[in-house]
Amino acid sequence: MESPASRALLALELVQASPGITADRLAARLGVSERAARRSIAVLRDAGIPIESVRGPYGGYRVGRGLRPPPLTFTAAEALALVMAVLDGHHDAGDPASPVGAALGKLVRALPEQVAAQADAVRRATAPAPDRAAARPDPQITATLVQACAGFRRLRVSYRNESGTEWDGEVDPWSVVVRHGRWYLICWSHASGARRAYRIDRMLDVALLDTRFDPPTPFDPVAVLEEHLAFGWEYTADLVLHRPLGELSGRVPAALGRLEPLDDASCRLIGSTGNPWWYAEQLAALPCDFRIVGGPELRHTARAIGRRLLDAAGPTPG
Repeated sequence: MESPASRALLALELVQASPGITADRLAARLGVSERAARRSIAVLRDAGIPIESVRGPYGGYRVGRGLRPPPLTFTAAEALALVMAVLDGHHDAGDPASPVGAALGKLVRALPEQVAAQADAVRRATAPAPDRAAARPDPQITATLVQACAGFRRLRVSYRNESGTEWDGEVDPWSVVVRHGRWYLICWSHASGARRAYRIDRMLDVALLDTRFDPPTPFDPVAVLEEHLAFGWEYTADLVLHRPLGELSGRVPAALGRLEPLDDASCRLIGSTGNPWWYAEQLAALPCDFRIVGGPELRHTARAIGRRLLDAAGPTPG
């Protein structure tokens, strides 16, 4: 059974949402008698909430002057968790004209300037469609990474790679990027002496250090991530594409590798992958004929996919 206090809170919400609501309408919305609705208003007034009542055809209950909602405050982890949740659930979160984008923009504008800049960068770099199977990182770790990026502070990272090997190391964090349903930290790794992109959901722990660094300029975090996704994987990919480089620029996903000219009629695609099956499936969508010249695992997988498609098509008619 609903308590008088909870009913009074519902009444306050209705009066705030519909200034001028009459006693009979309030009672109908609460599912009680008019007498019980008036008692709820009396409970609010006894609590010091200025509920005004106006007589006449345009009268009703409304909240008077003096009531102010408590300030809306978020920890850095809570703010980032909300941004992450919106990005996971709404593909139009980056569109300021949409209700979700507008609401998220208000939240970002309420954050401290440096945190807001990083959160807004995450919005702009996010994949355009949500991935329900995406691995979502820990909001507290993500918040610490954003803080480090905004303050140009070095981090100590504990990480577990895909094979399960764990390591600790120091990195200079440059940017947090969301791409293809995954969250990445673009950084400079001091252990390897090279630029790296690490999956945030694989980070076990992060700690801010006192050391500061100067970020690279100019710097395109999305382009850096796409380049990283195409190289450094276990299986190589080397293809000849039978179309001039100029006709394919911008039409071959950067995650597949780097295009190089061969002659006037063809070019070369060089990359790598940790999943030959996925890579071969992407090749089927290339806008040209091609030939795999390097990467035995990729060739084997392409043959398997080809046989599967031929079997699915059945015998040639006639």
